[in-house]
Amino acid sequence: MDIGTRLFRSALLGLAGNRAARALSQKYGLKLGAGRFVAGETMEDALTHAKRLNAAGIKVTLDYLGESISSMEEAKESERAYMALLENIHREGIQGNVSLKPTQFGLALDQEQCGEGIRSVVKEAERYGLFVRLDMEDSPWTDATIALVRKLRAEGCCNVGTVIQAYLYRSELDVHQLSAEGINLRLVKGAYKEPRSVAFDSKRVVDANLRRLIAARLDSRAYTAIATHDEAIIRYTQSYARTRGIPRSVFEFQMLYGIRTPLQLALAKEGYTVRSYVPFGRSWYPYFVRRLAERPANLTFIMRSIFSRK
Repeated sequence: MDIGTRLFRSALLGLAGNRAARALSQKYGLKLGAGRFVAGETMEDALTHAKRLNAAGIKVTLDYLGESISSMEEAKESERAYMALLENIHREGIQGNVSLKPTQFGLALDQEQCGEGIRSVVKEAERYGLFVRLDMEDSPWTDATIALVRKLRAEGCCNVGTVIQAYLYRSELDVHQLSAEGINLRLVKGAYKEPRSVAFDSKRVVDANLRRLIAARLDSRAYTAIATHDEAIIRYTQSYARTRGIPRSVFEFQMLYGIRTPLQLALAKEGYTVRSYVPFGRSWYPYFVRRLAERPANLTFIMRSIFSRK
């Protein structure tokens, strides 16, 4: 990653926690382009988009946005929202599962209550035959998130997994350990602002590490979601799986809602399992900022939307 790109990304990520920017963005953002990356503010919006994606051969993972809450009452609100979401996914016959952020359930406030809330969601999902992904957030929460998944699985919940980020130095060891335990993982490059003490800051190095993680997971045959819009990484995965005789049934490709949709459709037509990450809710601002930071072209799209309305 060159210096200019690194500074651009760092500046944008620094805005993720800015309250003034969040308030302004939530007032105008969906109208000015954020709707490209967020499926709406209501569950009904998200379910409508999920049905359209299913009709096109794409599965979904639905995410009720929210993170770094300030009270356990907010955590209970998130728990209730996910319970309703699971019921609706089941009732509407949607081909999909759910993703949630542990800090949205109070991980930074009360880890025991957080675990209880997530357990309730996982148990409810199990009742419907649905899967729950604990999204990985910034590195201070990596150990706690993995520990939550391990605890739930030790209790007999096999419908839960998590995410490993290739830009962290620790990820290769995590993947080998979690693969040996048969834990379902989503592999990503990583989208948070991390210090050099814990994360690679070179795109070339992160890409190489992601390839290593993909190879290790495919060889393990533990079910893996490869979350990337990078066609070089996708081609690598396809080639590696073919060469090693790894069936398509043990992995899937995941991409974000509103990004590289034609590529998602093309892969689905080729017979690959493709899942679109469909976020919704009023607390969409931090998610939106990370999408802008990932790729300067996304910011260009937003600026065009702003000026085309003037």
